[in-house]
Amino acid sequence: MADFEWITDQGEFDELVDELAGTSAYALDTEFHRERTYLPQLAVMQLATRNRIALVDALAIDVRSLRRAFQSDAVCVMHAGSQDLEILELVSGAVPRHMFDTQIAALFCGYRTSSLGKLVEGFLNVQLDKSSQLTDWTRRPLPAADLRYAASDVAHLLELRDTLVRRLDDRGRLQWAEEEIERLRSKDRSPPDPETLWWKLRGKTKLNGRARGVAQELAAWRDQVAKKQNRPPRTVLSDMALLALAQRPARNAEQLRSVRNLDLRRFKHTDQLLSAIERGTQLPKDAVRLPPKRPENLANVDGVIALCLAWLAQRADEEHLDMSVLGTRDDVTSLVLEQPSRLAHGWRDVLVGSELRSIIGGDVGLRVHGTKLELLDRTPS
Repeated sequence: MADFEWITDQGEFDELVDELAGTSAYALDTEFHRERTYLPQLAVMQLATRNRIALVDALAIDVRSLRRAFQSDAVCVMHAGSQDLEILELVSGAVPRHMFDTQIAALFCGYRTSSLGKLVEGFLNVQLDKSSQLTDWTRRPLPAADLRYAASDVAHLLELRDTLVRRLDDRGRLQWAEEEIERLRSKDRSPPDPETLWWKLRGKTKLNGRARGVAQELAAWRDQVAKKQNRPPRTVLSDMALLALAQRPARNAEQLRSVRNLDLRRFKHTDQLLSAIERGTQLPKDAVRLPPKRPENLANVDGVIALCLAWLAQRADEEHLDMSVLGTRDDVTSLVLEQPSRLAHGWRDVLVGSELRSIIGGDVGLRVHGTKLELLDRTPS
């Protein structure tokens, strides 16, 4: 394991950012917690160049100057960077202009694992120590073993990227991977509309009529309180209690006592809760935001979707890709219903999208030949 620095000084961090901005590529990872706060709390940030590894105490340093590196021409190399990008945008207001995700790249090399350890072992023949995965990264001081673990997450990323780029280039798939990484990088990470937060409730399909309006108001109110107090929304009001109140709205504190999973002895928002319930019961029908409906004609095209999924699965196997990477049932359904679909754009369209549209349009059929499916041209000769 290479040596690393533990940075707690703002000036040292700003100098490091200048170094990152001037290099061709740097590795980045984050350690954070989101169990006890409304937004994820960044605790440690790991950064590496070809020559050094730096662990940054994000609890002691203002990391917003990292934007300078993000806005440079340097490529930021991450592994499974979706959550990292979320928190980096929160703390710095930006994401890298150029990035490379080793997890996504490995998928296009035939790997079906998201584990950095397995990729580093498989491509570089190096074993990583994963003994500190459950560390409390907000502790100070952090044990040396935890710091070594954090450093190992970026120690091999640049070399892994080099190997993956060569492998992708040999397979003619580098552009595919870059396209998918850019999709992740440019993803809209803006917060959801408060009026649609109730859509995330697992029991929302059981709600009807007035109950939907109550659920909408309660979910929005819960989120507002959680944000103000910097705590997870479910610690303000559990999903179970929210659904129970939506189905049987309480009108006073006495009725709240019978609500399951709501302990009034510790609950400090009784009046606000009752007001939110009242608003929900009075909400006009046209003010209730409903989740997108399942298309009415879906039953009529189930057979076409099944055929397309069978062809998609075979093409994924032929290309040594995980089927979920190439396309999902939702992607196929959207294509069949002529709605926006990933299968109609970019490398997916080239690889399989045009074939699927031919199947959907009836220009080709599918026949079984041995254990394989074959496209059968149905256009008149």
